[in-house]
Amino acid sequence: MGDLRLVANVDENIYSMLRPYIARWFKEKYGSFTEPQRLAIPLVKQGKNVLISSPTGTGKTLAAFLGVIDEIFRIYEEEGGLEDYVYVVYVSPLRALNNDMKKNLLEPLSEISNVAKEMGFNIPDIRVAVRTSDTSSYEKQKMLRKPPHILITTPESLAISLVAPKFREKLSRARWIIVDEIHDLASSKRGAHLMLSIERLDNTIYSTAGRWLQRIGLSATIAPLEVVAEFLGGYVNGKPRHVEIVDARFVKPIDIRVIVPDVDIIRDPPDKVNEAIYVKLAELIENHRTTLVFTNTRSATERVVFKLKKIITNNNLVDMDKIEAHHSSISRDLRLEIEDKLKRGELKVVVSSTSLELGIDVGYIDIVVLLGSPKSTTRLLQRVGRAGHHIAQVSKGRVIVVDRDDLVECTVLAKSAMDRLIDNVRIPEKPLDVLIQHIVGLSVEKKWRIDEAYELIRRAFNFKNLKKEEFIDVLRYLAGKYSLEDEGVYPKIWLDEDEGVFGRKRGARMIYQLNSGVIPDEAKMVVVTTNGRFVGNLEEEFVEILEPGDIFVLAGRTYKFLKTDGLKVLVDPADGAKPTVPSWFSEMLPLSFDSALKVGKFRRLIGELISKGEEGEALRLLIENYKLQVEAAKFIIDYIKEQLLYIGVIPGDDLILIEYFWDEGWNIVFHTLYGRRVNDTLSRAYASKLSDMLLVPVKVSVTDNGFMLTYIKDVEPSRDLILKLLESITPDNIRSILEKVILNTELFKRRFRHVAERSFMILRRYKGYERSPERIQLSSQHLLKIILEDYPNIPPIKETLREILEDYMDIKNAINILERIVRGDIKIEIKGPLKYPSPMAHNIVVKSFSDVVLMEDRRKILRMLYENIQAIISKRATEIQSK
Repeated sequence: MGDLRLVANVDENIYSMLRPYIARWFKEKYGSFTEPQRLAIPLVKQGKNVLISSPTGTGKTLAAFLGVIDEIFRIYEEEGGLEDYVYVVYVSPLRALNNDMKKNLLEPLSEISNVAKEMGFNIPDIRVAVRTSDTSSYEKQKMLRKPPHILITTPESLAISLVAPKFREKLSRARWIIVDEIHDLASSKRGAHLMLSIERLDNTIYSTAGRWLQRIGLSATIAPLEVVAEFLGGYVNGKPRHVEIVDARFVKPIDIRVIVPDVDIIRDPPDKVNEAIYVKLAELIENHRTTLVFTNTRSATERVVFKLKKIITNNNLVDMDKIEAHHSSISRDLRLEIEDKLKRGELKVVVSSTSLELGIDVGYIDIVVLLGSPKSTTRLLQRVGRAGHHIAQVSKGRVIVVDRDDLVECTVLAKSAMDRLIDNVRIPEKPLDVLIQHIVGLSVEKKWRIDEAYELIRRAFNFKNLKKEEFIDVLRYLAGKYSLEDEGVYPKIWLDEDEGVFGRKRGARMIYQLNSGVIPDEAKMVVVTTNGRFVGNLEEEFVEILEPGDIFVLAGRTYKFLKTDGLKVLVDPADGAKPTVPSWFSEMLPLSFDSALKVGKFRRLIGELISKGEEGEALRLLIENYKLQVEAAKFIIDYIKEQLLYIGVIPGDDLILIEYFWDEGWNIVFHTLYGRRVNDTLSRAYASKLSDMLLVPVKVSVTDNGFMLTYIKDVEPSRDLILKLLESITPDNIRSILEKVILNTELFKRRFRHVAERSFMILRRYKGYERSPERIQLSSQHLLKIILEDYPNIPPIKETLREILEDYMDIKNAINILERIVRGDIKIEIKGPLKYPSPMAHNIVVKSFSDVVLMEDRRKILRMLYENIQAIISKRATEIQSK
C-alpha cells in the first residue's frame, strides 16, 4: 500500500509540472506513468540532456515527447507564440517507421487539442512533417513556407538538410533533438555520421541563438550506459557534456528458458533430430496466441516457414495463411502487409531473421522462440523483449538448441540475460570516410578556419581522439594533394595551410547532396566458369570472405573460386570436392567477445566440478541455477566428461587447447573461446606465419569457439613448431602482419569500394548520371592498384584497413588475448598427434566442410566423429573405474 501511495505522489508531482490540459489528457488516456516516464519527464522538463534506456512497450517514446510537447506549449503561452521554425528534430534509423511516428504524434496532439478546448485553453496546432529521401520536392517546398514544429527524419536526410541553406535556416533555432534506436546507431558508421551532423547543427544553433540543443536518446537494452550517454552528449572543450541516464532496462519481467528437442541430439539420426526440433516448435506455437520465431539467417527463415506450413497445416493446427516470413529481402509492401496483419492479431506465427529486432510496433506477441543462439545477451534480451508488449506483461522467450555447443552457449546467454549481464557496445573510432563527407559538408556551409573545424569535429564522440595531423591529412586528400586528377579524382575543397583556412570547390554541394550517407550499395555478383558458362548469383558479403582455391556450394554443385573481375566471380567446377566455406557463413552473426568469455568461464567451472568428482553438484547447479531440464543438463555433463576422458583438457576462458591430427592433410585446431571476430583476427595472423614457415598454402576455418589451420605437407606440426608459431605473433606485431595479409584479399577489395564511395573518391551520382555497381567496382579496382603503388597511406586506404581490423574483426580484443598469453594469465596446452579430433573440436572441424543446405549431412558427420572416439572414451572410463 505504501508503495502505491509513493507512486501516486510521484505521479501527482509530474502532473503538476505539466500544462493542465496535457496532465488531464494523459491521466484519462493512460491512468499512470511507467517507470521510464516517471524518471525521464522531470529531467526533460528541466532542460537536461537525457538517455532513456528501457525495453519495448515501456513508453519511452512518450517519456521523451510528453515533456517536449509541454515545453512547446509553454513557449507559445510565455514567449508570445510559435515562430516558423523547427523546434524538435526526431531522428530514427528506420525510414519505414517515420510515417508511423508522424501518426503516433498527430493522434495525441489532436486529443490534447480537444481537451484544451474543453478546458477553455486556446492552443496552436503543432505541425509535424517527415523529411526523408522519399519526400517529394513539392513537400520540401511546403516545409520552407510553413516548416514543421516537429521534424521527423533519418541520419542521411538530416545531413543533406544541413547543406540546404534555406532549410538550414529553419533548423537554426531548434531546441531539442531526439535520437531513437540509439543502441542500433552507436555500433555503426551511421551513428558516427549522425553525431557529426548533430554537432554541425548544434554549432549553427549556438552561433544563431547562443544555446546548445537539448539531446534526448532512446535506447533498448544496452551497456555500458555511461559510454552511450557520452556518445549522445558529445564533448565541449575536451570534456563530455553532462547527460542524465534513465536506467529502466529491467522494468519488464522476463522468463527465458533453453529447450532441447525430445531426442538424443548427438546419437539419434539427423532426420529424427530435425523432426523433433519442428515438433517442439509446433507445440509452442499451438500453446500460444501469437508466436514470433527468430532464426539467424534469411535462408533459414524461408526454410523454417516452408517446413512449419507443411507440419502445422498437415496436422490441421493452423491455417497456412496465418504463417509468414519477415526479412530484409522481402519487398517493402509485403513487409508492411505482414506487420499490419501482426498488429491486428491476424497471424499465428511470424518467422524473422533480424528485421523485427528494431522498434517496429508488432502488437501483441505472447512468446518469442529463437532457433539457435542469438550470439549475444543483448540481442537475446532485445528479441525476447518483443513478447509481452505492455510493461506489466512478462517477456517470455524460449531458445531451441540444435547441438551440444549450441546448448552450452545458449545456457550461458540465457543465464546472463536473466542476471541482466549485458554485452558492451562496440562504437567505431575515427572512421575517416565519415569525416571526409562532413568536411565537404562543412565547406559548403562557409569558409572555415582549420582550428575551428577541427574543434567542432572533435566534439563528436567517435572523433574525440582525432589527432590534428590526421585531420590535416584528410583536408589535403580532399584538396587534391595526392594528385589523382588523371584518375578522375578531383579536389572537393580548396585549402590554404599558410592562412589556416579551407572552403568549397565548385560542385561540392551537388556531390554532397547526391553521394552522402554511409550505407553501401550492395550488389549481386554473377558467377561464371572460365569457359563463360553462367552458374548463378552470389551476395557480395559472401564473395568478400572467399580466397583463391576455396570450394563452395551453389545450386547444389561445388565450385572452386579463382578470382573476381568487377562484379563477376570466376570459378571452375569442382565436383566431388569438399566445400571449404559454408554458403551461410557471411550471414551468420558472430558471438560477442563478452558472451564468449562467459561461455569459456562456464566450461571451466563445470569442468573443474567434474574433474573433482562432483558430478552431482554440477547437475544440481545446471538444473537449479541455469534452469535446465534434467536431460539438457546431462547432455552438458556428458559432453564435458567425454572431452576430459578423451584428451584430459577443457578449453576455457583462461586455457587455450591446441590439438592436431591428420585427415587429408594436417589440421591444427586452436580452441580459442573468444568469439568469431577475435578468432578471425588471430587465425589470419597465425595462418600467414605458418605459411611462411612451411612454404605451403594454409587454409583457415573459423568459428566462435576456435579455428582450424589446414595444410598439405609431410611435416608434422610438432610441439616445437606450434610454440614457434605462437611466439611469432605478438601484441606489437599483429596489426602490421594483418595489414599486409588483408591487402591481398577479396574482403579488402570490396570494403575499399565502399570506403572509396563514402570518401567521394568514386561518385555514384553526379550531373544527372548514375554509375552502376559494376562500373564502380571496376573503377575502385583500377584506383586501388594505382593508390597502393603510389599512396599506400592515403586516408581511404587507412580507413579500409581500420574498418576491417576494428569493426569487421576485433583486433583490440585479439591484442588483449595475446597480452594475457604473454603475462601467463592464459595457459596453452598442446595435444597431438591425435587419431581423431576431440569432442569439443568436432563443430570446428565440421564447419570447414559443411553447408547449411546440407544440415542433415552436417549432423551425420558430427555423429560419425562422435562414434569414432567412443571406443577410446569407453576404454579410458573403464581404466579409471578399475583404479
